[in-house]
Amino acid sequence: MDWTSVFQTILPYLPAQYAGDLVSILTFLIAAAALAMRFWKPPAAGSRMALLYKAVSALAQSRGWNTNAYQPDAKALMIPAEASRAAAAATLGLDTTSSHPKAGEPPRAASLN
Repeated sequence: MDWTSVFQTILPYLPAQYAGDLVSILTFLIAAAALAMRFWKPPAAGSRMALLYKAVSALAQSRGWNTNAYQPDAKALMIPAEASRAAAAATLGLDTTSSHPKAGEPPRAASLN
């Protein structure tokens, strides 16, 4: 279920004044979270702030193409755009599939087969 269907279900039951206030507050919170994500350096993976960072990131709708390159549990591999990510990962001894930013896990060491 996405936010649009939730709003379409709930808002008709609220008085117009409260519905407008609710939308304004949620819009402000999402914008504030997006602004915080712009300037907030990701915390260490084991930190207590990592959970708060992930919550603010979710509120800012920071996912997909909008995901930050640096995450609490992973580091970005910064290479020129025209360079091959697979070649850079192999040079560093990393598995090429797990080194993709959207892999959803920290890069693993390449298996020696």
